[in-house]
Amino acid sequence: MAIRILVFALLAMLPVSCGRGTGKGNIQVRPGKKEMAELNKYLVQKDRERIENYLERKNLKMTESPAGFWYLIKSEGEGDYFIDNDRIVIDYDCSLLDGTRCYSSDELGPKVIILGKSEVEAGLDLGLRMLKPRGEAIFILPPFLAFGLHGDGKKIPSRAIIVYNVQIVN
Repeated sequence: MAIRILVFALLAMLPVSCGRGTGKGNIQVRPGKKEMAELNKYLVQKDRERIENYLERKNLKMTESPAGFWYLIKSEGEGDYFIDNDRIVIDYDCSLLDGTRCYSSDELGPKVIILGKSEVEAGLDLGLRMLKPRGEAIFILPPFLAFGLHGDGKKIPSRAIIVYNVQIVN
């Protein structure tokens, strides 16, 4: 059933030619809200299955947040939790589920983030709020909390699930 919905949604996005002689001729059929909601549910479920398989293979005990990303707090850190407008400096390693390394502070230097203001993945912004200075964690971000349908146009492909290992420097 889910495959049929996916195929229908993809086919419905293709332009359909009417050829009624008006010269305008091209009509684009789009899936309705119900079909798109079903497709989104299907994709989110498939992403969850991929993450759960990854956790099983790696023997990791992680927790799913209410927002939909997965986390493992290695060290909470010390002091107060971070809030909007806090400036955070992190060492990080960002990779795909298959282990392909995308970005890291080893290559690019530490990343400076201002919570709620920086253009970082929504899941990373949310995850960092669970830490205090000198905290350390692993976050797994599904596409809807990472780079979505388009990837980042560089090293992260379309609909990629990404794994962040982060350590707060400041």
